[in-house]
Amino acid sequence: MVIRRELNRRTMLQAGVLAGTTTNLVDHIFLSEVSKAQTGQSSTNTNCIMLYMTGGPAQQETFDMKPECDERFRGEFLPAPTNVPGIQICEHLPHLANVADKYAIIRSTWHESNTHGVGVHYNLTGLKHAPRQRGEPQVSRDDPPNIGGALRQLRGDRNGLPGAIHLPVRIGDQNNFRWGGQHAGFLGQQYDPLTLIEESWNPGTLPQSFLPPDGVGVERLRDRVNLLTGLEKEPRKSKLDDNRQLYEDARRRALSILQSDSVWKAFLIEEEKPSTIEWYGDNKFGRSCLVARRLVERGVSFVTVPWMYLHSTKNFDTHANHFKVMKDLLLPPMDRAMAALFSDLEQRGLYENTLVSWTGEFGRTPKINGKAGRDHWGKVYSTLLAGAGIQGGQVYGATDQIGGEPTDRPVYVSDYVATIYKALGYDSSTLVYDRFGRPHPIVQGNPVKALFG
Repeated sequence: MVIRRELNRRTMLQAGVLAGTTTNLVDHIFLSEVSKAQTGQSSTNTNCIMLYMTGGPAQQETFDMKPECDERFRGEFLPAPTNVPGIQICEHLPHLANVADKYAIIRSTWHESNTHGVGVHYNLTGLKHAPRQRGEPQVSRDDPPNIGGALRQLRGDRNGLPGAIHLPVRIGDQNNFRWGGQHAGFLGQQYDPLTLIEESWNPGTLPQSFLPPDGVGVERLRDRVNLLTGLEKEPRKSKLDDNRQLYEDARRRALSILQSDSVWKAFLIEEEKPSTIEWYGDNKFGRSCLVARRLVERGVSFVTVPWMYLHSTKNFDTHANHFKVMKDLLLPPMDRAMAALFSDLEQRGLYENTLVSWTGEFGRTPKINGKAGRDHWGKVYSTLLAGAGIQGGQVYGATDQIGGEPTDRPVYVSDYVATIYKALGYDSSTLVYDRFGRPHPIVQGNPVKALFG
């Protein structure tokens, strides 16, 4: 059954009493309550953090070094040993080199497209997007759901928090606001991940949309709550009461953010030691990874952490000045935050029930272009998986001498996503239901079973 959000004039007036305060969050929590009313709770304890490197990181300058190529293909960086004998990664990933025993490298992931929007949708869903008449696919209700959206329908929400959260920015660039695959698609809005994409937001604090606007304050907000309570004293009963109750429950949960014991304090890192924040890196990506750990620690099923910069000169879409941008801007914060996350999860006893995925939309061309950059390349790229039963300290698959195509054990993108689902307890026989009640398999690939210990 699909519950429609039909609120009469009186209910909207009641919501309006709090307008301009927490209404954005009320709206999201309302849909969360609808989701929970339909799905119930799940006993599955394995959660996932997906680290998404917007733009498509170069395999040759991260986890699949090719130092013996000729000058048309050879990069400027050297391979460096890791703490696992025989495994080498880029010299500018020293922190990750020290924890290579905690993750598995897949060097043979691939798909057919060199288009950002297609690659984004593939890697977030494992499925093809719905047909488009033109342009790159933006988010659409005709598309299959992303993993977070599917999990919200399969599991519901837990411990007062949404089952899927996306932060700190959208996956897009200066020309495309939000590529496809970033919400629940045809499952419906009530299963969308809570998406925090306020450009000025500093992760580790409450987003502005969670708080009263300037000039309202807590006392004024309380006065509005008292007014609303008076409006609600009149007895009423109609066919919309069940839906209204969900909305009122959502509003109360939204207002609880201002309370000292709020579950939404999971977004705040003020309780963390300064040394922990420094360990992850005091930047948007590092702070977001720390928030992601706090969220899965509290039972959030799926957290997506995209790269912190949107503009193509500041993300992994390195068509020009590739080596300088990678060395100075991209690799250091990625290296620090990921290594800290792996170690922190292990130290807190969360590693066995938390999967960490690292991917982007595709890789980069073997050939270096005239602007000292590498271009889009879907034929092969590197991905990582760690935790949740994945055997760390291994390399799966291989590429040719220039890092251009898989030569051993290719992993199609749907197989990569199927491996994520397997770690979370699902497979291609698992069904979700669209907003018209029709069943759909969550993925059509086959998991890479050799990755599991």
